[in-house]
Amino acid sequence: MATLRHADGLKRCPWARQDPIYVAYHDKEWGVPEFDDRALYEKLVLDGFQAGLSWITILRKRENFRRAFDGFDPHKIARYTPKKIEWLMADAGIVRNRAKIEGAVGSARAWLDIAENGDGFAKFLWDFLDGRPKTNRFRSTKQVPAETPLSRQMSKELRARGFKFCGPTIVYAFMQAVGMVNDHLVTCYRHALVSELGEPTVGQKQH
Repeated sequence: MATLRHADGLKRCPWARQDPIYVAYHDKEWGVPEFDDRALYEKLVLDGFQAGLSWITILRKRENFRRAFDGFDPHKIARYTPKKIEWLMADAGIVRNRAKIEGAVGSARAWLDIAENGDGFAKFLWDFLDGRPKTNRFRSTKQVPAETPLSRQMSKELRARGFKFCGPTIVYAFMQAVGMVNDHLVTCYRHALVSELGEPTVGQKQH
């Protein structure tokens, strides 16, 4: 499936469709390299919540998730009690899945362990790519993989560290979203722009 031309004349990846929420996410976030420890935790958790659902469902509930999960602050989430989990299970604004909610808590504790005993979550993840995003040159969504050897490797290590809901397919979607790989189709106007974001600049901190 090739890119779609929108009313503004721009060609975008076909999954963005015409939904304004999807278009905004595609244009401003998807594929942009992310190096913030907390933001990476948030995105990984949300990708876990997306399992079995459509991503647009999560996007529409994202602000509710942020409110319910204390801004995705791992320090706070790691201390969630059974009472807090029951409170979350009663919140209609989020995806009420007990295993995924408890998984977010377990992943927060794993995140803290990496923060306290290493150089942080961002470095832990970006070291799998030697700190540099990978730019693919796919012309059709049929060419885009669901998982890769690298996503399987990252998934295995995340699970070994105690993270939940981070199988190879979820991890690859996460890698696409946070700019570890640029999977905008080459015919999409964002491909070249995101590729430039992946190029280190003078004085840029490398992870």
